[in-house]
Amino acid sequence: MSHASDLIATDIDAYLAQHERKELLRFLTCGSVDDGKSTLIGRLLYDSKMIYEDQLAAVRKDSARHGTTGTDFDPALLTDGLKAEREQGITIDVAYRYFSTAKRKFIIADTPGHEQYTRNMVTGASTCDLAIILIDARHGIVTQTRRHSFIASLLGIRHVVVAINKMDLVDYDEAVFEKIKGDYAELSKKPDVRYIPMSALNGDNVVDLSEKMPWYRGATMMHTLENVHIASDRNLIDFRYPVQYVNRPNLDFRGYAGTVAGGMVRPGDEVMVLPSRARSRVARIVTFEGEKEEAFASQAVTLTLTDEIDASRGDMIVHPNNVPRVADQFDAMVVWMTNTALQPDRPFIIKHTSREVNAVVSAIRYRIDINTLHRNAAEKLELNEIGRCELKLNQPIAFDPYKRNRATGGFIIIDRITNVTVGAGMILDTSTDADRADHWDTAVASDKLQATPSTITAAERAERLDQLPATILLTGLTGAGKTTLARALERRLFDMGKQAMVLDGQTLRLGISRDLGFSREARSENLRRGAEIAKLVNDAGTIAICAFVAPSEAARVKARKVIGDDRFHVVHLNAPLEVCRERDTDGIYNAVDEGELANIPGVSFEYEPPAAPDLVLPTDQWSVERCVERVMEYLAERGVVTG
Repeated sequence: MSHASDLIATDIDAYLAQHERKELLRFLTCGSVDDGKSTLIGRLLYDSKMIYEDQLAAVRKDSARHGTTGTDFDPALLTDGLKAEREQGITIDVAYRYFSTAKRKFIIADTPGHEQYTRNMVTGASTCDLAIILIDARHGIVTQTRRHSFIASLLGIRHVVVAINKMDLVDYDEAVFEKIKGDYAELSKKPDVRYIPMSALNGDNVVDLSEKMPWYRGATMMHTLENVHIASDRNLIDFRYPVQYVNRPNLDFRGYAGTVAGGMVRPGDEVMVLPSRARSRVARIVTFEGEKEEAFASQAVTLTLTDEIDASRGDMIVHPNNVPRVADQFDAMVVWMTNTALQPDRPFIIKHTSREVNAVVSAIRYRIDINTLHRNAAEKLELNEIGRCELKLNQPIAFDPYKRNRATGGFIIIDRITNVTVGAGMILDTSTDADRADHWDTAVASDKLQATPSTITAAERAERLDQLPATILLTGLTGAGKTTLARALERRLFDMGKQAMVLDGQTLRLGISRDLGFSREARSENLRRGAEIAKLVNDAGTIAICAFVAPSEAARVKARKVIGDDRFHVVHLNAPLEVCRERDTDGIYNAVDEGELANIPGVSFEYEPPAAPDLVLPTDQWSVERCVERVMEYLAERGVVTG
């Protein structure tokens, strides 16, 4: 229902026009179980007189049977409508409620607090502008507080209200409020966080300021919702228009219908259709109410162009000087939403804007431990788990990073057999180093090229050299001791009469990789070149000792494929960052801290530890000699060397 207005009785058309022009705020309530999410929404609706009399009567009746407040009115029952929810006193599914005030229209998503319903929380948060995170004043910040705060940040929600609820159960103590406020400030680095002490059950600081907390001089929850500034949240710079369908009612009209996903467009603007890159100009912007002089983000319109060009569902119309990325692979944070685990190389359908393409998750880089927010190696994602994945599509799509545009940076994953939505993804911004091409999967320049096999077999080389070919990748942070260990290992093998050589990442940069920078992509390419050399070295029967930072797990997996699983051995030099800083004689870490250098793994971006290393060496605890001995033991166990 709508906010009461005198215009309803005097001029209904004027009222409807006024109501239509109100700004819409979508928000959600989240937090742990029994923190008062549903109660808060019920209190907002009740105190702002947004409930019909028959609804109120039904809630009072159900309160006697299902209520948990001990009164004849349990506000939570206004949103907890499922039978199972009322029986258990919890929220299971996302409940949506609509109301309006004189200033704004609102759509509320009441999301569940249980860990097993995380996927429902993601669904509710995906379209919201603001998140209300409730915290029980008796318990403070708990695991679900961290979980939902992380998900809200992941989904690009810019405005957060921390509602410290149930203040009546701690005697409205200001010290309790300040303690929780300080704890949350350490957890969240978001600039737009507001803190409100309240009692949702009693209505304190919900719609009206509470007389029981005179020490609080901030805004009420309703005032905050009515006045938070969201107009600048929309991306009005990058014009993005996914074509929904071609509107052709007769021979004289061809229009492209859809919703503006970002930016603005006007008649006369030059536009480009992706992926064909055909150009034209906007002739008209047509709507049901008539033609418009401009269209902007979130408006549903039909565009007509001055030229007859091929554009259909799934294509994207953009300004030619401001185009999204067009690629058939990208990295994304994926929230898995079904009981069957996500495993690499399983085919799915990706629905991105109005386009559907076949895709596979080629690698899972890591999984987020929601309890600690640490990143852990993972081979699969279970229900409600979140991880960074690399996806490959069967055809290119046009996209933006999710942080830049939620509409063109988000997608859903659909099971090809059941047609059920099994996951949601947010595309990450990994474009650095001028979008350097990834050559791992680049096809050869001609199908006429072929390798000439050697007349010397691998067995003959192994017998002559008394060793098996192998590539030993020493990976770890800068300062972990990779080069030092590589040279010491090379000396040990040489003294034993074995044939080995060192491929050092820094040495390659002085020659074959001198054109590379230090971004993720450049480091991946440096490792690729090193892997190709190591493969040739192994083919000659020689042991290759590779010393590379190699911060990307996906790149290490690709290197293994190049060299061969039986020859490739990963040794993780596991030294903590603080130890590596102390060992840094070149001043690299200090230069990063002072802004003179960038792109250093462990500081500028994450170093991803190997998911399943063949050997882990604590180089902060062991001497070089002990590390060499352990590697030699490992090589002997694998039959690479004897003696």
